[in-house]
Amino acid sequence: MKKLFLFGECMVELLNVSPNNQLPQTLKQSFAGDVFNTAVYLKRVFSDMHVNIVTAVGTDEFSDKMLGYFEQQGIETDFVYRSDDKIAGLYSIKTDSEGERTFTYWRENSAARDVMKHITSAESEKMLDGDMFFFSGISLAVIKPEDRDSFWQFITVIKQAGMKIVFDPNYRGSMWGTVEEAKTQYDKAFSTCDIVLPGVDDFEQLYGINTAEEVARFCEQYTFDELIIKNGEKGVVLIREGQTHHIEITPVDNVVDTTSAGDSFNGAYVGARAAGVNCVDAIKLASACAAEVIQHQGAIVDKDIFTHFISNELSSLIIR
Repeated sequence: MKKLFLFGECMVELLNVSPNNQLPQTLKQSFAGDVFNTAVYLKRVFSDMHVNIVTAVGTDEFSDKMLGYFEQQGIETDFVYRSDDKIAGLYSIKTDSEGERTFTYWRENSAARDVMKHITSAESEKMLDGDMFFFSGISLAVIKPEDRDSFWQFITVIKQAGMKIVFDPNYRGSMWGTVEEAKTQYDKAFSTCDIVLPGVDDFEQLYGINTAEEVARFCEQYTFDELIIKNGEKGVVLIREGQTHHIEITPVDNVVDTTSAGDSFNGAYVGARAAGVNCVDAIKLASACAAEVIQHQGAIVDKDIFTHFISNELSSLIIR
């Protein structure tokens, strides 16, 4: 049975559900974060896989409930560390009429920022039987700068053990001290990873690159097993073994909330590849999942809705 590790931060989510900008606002509380969202959708599509989240939380009430939510979603918590003096991070989210979102964060005291202090050599050894390890640009930004060398040493250890390393650039400029700091860390990631899942918008913000072709040229300096370039309604570009493939997608008319578009894509793709699905079918599956997710509000779509979608629409693409 496949075992996957996803490294990052889950946060307390506050979603404004007030009608017509009513004051005071009514907020719906949940839990989300790019890597956690990816883990949830991976587990929902490939329920027989061991999906582990690697993170740190506090001992506060929200952290306790977050752990319960992980378990409710089928996410394994053996590598969720508890901090005595930090708490879970928090963010609020607002979506506009076209499904685009804006965020406000409170994460300076987040336990996830200190996660590398918990990952000792002994803890690393417990992960060496894994098949894939996924992290994102947000995962990197959350780690305190003084702990990043420890992170890269950890990545070297698990890669040498045979684990596939998967990276989604997912760039958020406000989380980095400088652009150069981000570029330095991304270079380390690109130099290490086997599978990379960038969006064109990530490269536009960080490198001033705004086409899939330019992203592909930029990435020629690195060696990946698979490069999957997500380009919205323009489709997905796959580069593997020196061959380039363009996979078209069907645009969604009813876009409600784009919060987890990339995360659900990543979860379905990573799970499919771990299951042995070929790259093109994995992309088609991932794109269909993302298209479904953005038609519903919130980062995590109601489980019954998503399960119904998977069983009725995508069963032919899933290897169980």
